[in-house]
Amino acid sequence: MVRKKQDRVTKRSKASNQSVAKILRRRRALAFTDSLKNKIVFTKELNWLLGDKNMFADDAFHGNINWDPTELVSQAIIWALQESKNVTDAFDYSLKFCDELGLKQTARSYPRLMNALTRYDVLSTRVRSSIQQRAKEISGDYWRADNWVPFAFDGSRVSLPRTVSNEKAYCAANYGQGKTAKYRKKKTKGMRRRKNEKAQPQPQRPQIWITMVWHMGLRLPWTWRSGPSNSSERAHVENILQTEQFPEEALFCGDAGFVGYSFWNELMLTRVEFLVRVGANVSLLSQYADIQRIKDNKVLCWPKGKMQSGEEPLQLRLVKITIGKTTMWMLTSVLDRRKLTHKQIVRYYKMRWGIEVEFRGLKQTMDNRKLSCRNSDNAKAEMEWSLLSLAVAELLALRRQIPQNRRQIKKREYEVTDRSLAEALRAIRRCMASPDAIPEPGEGLIEQLANAKVQRYKNKTDKNARYRPPNPDKKPLGDPKIRRPDAIERAKLKELDVQIAV
Repeated sequence: MVRKKQDRVTKRSKASNQSVAKILRRRRALAFTDSLKNKIVFTKELNWLLGDKNMFADDAFHGNINWDPTELVSQAIIWALQESKNVTDAFDYSLKFCDELGLKQTARSYPRLMNALTRYDVLSTRVRSSIQQRAKEISGDYWRADNWVPFAFDGSRVSLPRTVSNEKAYCAANYGQGKTAKYRKKKTKGMRRRKNEKAQPQPQRPQIWITMVWHMGLRLPWTWRSGPSNSSERAHVENILQTEQFPEEALFCGDAGFVGYSFWNELMLTRVEFLVRVGANVSLLSQYADIQRIKDNKVLCWPKGKMQSGEEPLQLRLVKITIGKTTMWMLTSVLDRRKLTHKQIVRYYKMRWGIEVEFRGLKQTMDNRKLSCRNSDNAKAEMEWSLLSLAVAELLALRRQIPQNRRQIKKREYEVTDRSLAEALRAIRRCMASPDAIPEPGEGLIEQLANAKVQRYKNKTDKNARYRPPNPDKKPLGDPKIRRPDAIERAKLKELDVQIAV
């Protein structure tokens, strides 16, 4: 009897152990299945991007806010990534997705979101710093190109609705008023003048000027400044250099608009090397009066006014390069030819073109050629978070594509130019559209980001335009103006112990 009783107890314990094991297996299976849901995967990507929950611990906010800063910036990124052009509809979609992610301390209405984004610039500043930090962590060998950390800088404009608020904030002052008054006083003669009198010049459309600094190795927006349509992109770059830190051996590469003694002097004072295309818009001093004799030689930038005020000349290097069928002149602050070779100059200037593609992605792919906000402060916030969401989409794709295996890096199996912004956006928007869905193998967010690459195929037809009208704004730059220093300048150079010869 005792043995039978023990056998029954043993059977019961085995059955109970089996049922417990079965329950645990089911729970593990459910947990694994839940981890594959789009909202869980997206949350992990956001947590990696924003990093520590205490990123705003040192920042002061109003005591009556009912939102959490980290959750609010997540909401702002989701809002800016929405496909809807209407900002209020995009907010409704983002709020619904935030609730699916379990983000409860967010802005519960569109005005509250915009009030927070316009009032606290520190929100966008912290997110931009986090993007820079994460980009450097995953960059590997793509952080540098040869011995330099290359950055490009350029500017572009984005249009705004024609409202009183936007016109006051983003239009050039008194645009067209003098011209209109002049036409009204004149006695019109002929059909053309009568038409001009009937169709007077209209005020300029409000536009935001964006000056971007772009990492050429990672092809990623690094930082930027914005302002009215008549802003100075050189002043924007100077402000960036004065307020932000850049890595050692950073090389700034710009096009023909970034010229001038004051601008170059500011770059050199901040210990940043530069490489800029120049033409007939600059005047330089050289031992050779003939421009054809200068192929890779040292020159001086020393305007008369700067010399008279006692400022020292800038010692620079002028290099003649050929890209395709175009011959151009590049001016650099790197005097050592071994540190910045002729071949590297050609390579970096070709890489600089990627910032133009970045602006095209912002305007066309993300459909931000014209913003939607009718209030100037809201428009600035819309522009800021559109740029941040652009950087986030490209960074998430870069994280999944850049090889971590040293052998793959040496074989150059991946090029950063292969990354596609359009495909990365599609992957993120598909994920947000169905948060509770469990995608098929190979169709999840991470897999789609890893495969967000441009399609490589051979064109079977000629895609060249049959007719391309000349662009009056794109005129040949010409050659820099070169002259020998006069007697007064030579005496001053001798005092300063500056040699103009190589």
